[in-house]
Amino acid sequence: MPSVTALRLLAATLLAVALSACSARYQTPVAMGGDDDDAVCQSRGYAAGSPEYVACRKDRDVQRNAAIARADRRQRDLGEYMLNHPERP
Repeated sequence: MPSVTALRLLAATLLAVALSACSARYQTPVAMGGDDDDAVCQSRGYAAGSPEYVACRKDRDVQRNAAIARADRRQRDLGEYMLNHPERP
């Protein structure tokens, strides 16, 4: 009886570890050092809703999307390299 409980506990632990490893995979990187876009644009003196504020937010979105695209491209390139060069670890 205790071995069945131990197996269930082990299975639950392994499942929790596997799921927690996947949770951080799709978090988007922050464009500029972990700052909040709203706080950054307002700290530059732009009033919320002004054309400068909107441009600042758009620029931050563009930077974030470029960072995501670069990370995806690096990951894809690494995968292709590993497939094409199986002799190198």
